[in-house]
Amino acid sequence: MIGLVLAAGAGRRLRPYTDTLPKALVPVGPAGAEDGPTVLDLTLGNFAEIGLTEVAVVVGYRKEAVHARKTALERKYGLTLTLIDNDKAEEWNNAYSLWCARDVLGHGVILANGDTVHPVSVERTLLAARGGGRRIILALDTVKKLADEEMKVVAEPGRGVRRITKLMDPAGATGEYIGVTLIEAEAAAELADALKATYERDPDLYYEDGYQELVDRGFTIDVAPIGDVRWVEIDNHDDLAKGREIACQY
Repeated sequence: MIGLVLAAGAGRRLRPYTDTLPKALVPVGPAGAEDGPTVLDLTLGNFAEIGLTEVAVVVGYRKEAVHARKTALERKYGLTLTLIDNDKAEEWNNAYSLWCARDVLGHGVILANGDTVHPVSVERTLLAARGGGRRIILALDTVKKLADEEMKVVAEPGRGVRRITKLMDPAGATGEYIGVTLIEAEAAAELADALKATYERDPDLYYEDGYQELVDRGFTIDVAPIGDVRWVEIDNHDDLAKGREIACQY
């Protein structure tokens, strides 16, 4: 199994940082510490802590910044990094971005969005949930109070995910998908096909819409509740402030 990070996004709501950096390289250390750790640093550190030795990173917007740090990141975390180019990162949404990594899915991956600050306990929870025929397992926050913007999930015991979308009443959701998934090698071909169908239908769709496509085809996607864990998806400067508070705890 290897790590996989989606780090192709622009994150325009985080300007001026993202005038020159992809969102995954925005510093999340103390305010003013521009050379502090990034979301990518934190995620690579998590992967190294659970014993992974190889990580693929999908790059696109300002990809030269990731290329420039590749060797230093490999040395720092003891990982081998492979950078995968998303040629439509500024035009299409992340269903296509994950499809760009279809070849590495065959190794089995732990996927992490490049804008999610979270502790290594999330990866450990996913690894502990392996087995029993589970092929895709989503890290799910069942504690947080949900609102309109969250990626909400409805899951049923014994059936797994029934719906995954932002576009539903939060009151009906089981929890929020936090942007971290364990994908077994056996799921690679079916997931890649579902992602292709999704971005061909509408290039603005999310990879979570590809998960829904899989579910609609009869594929079982499971969930693993992460417990009462502090994490944040960094989309704007308010999120960044939260991310800095959280990152210093891990």
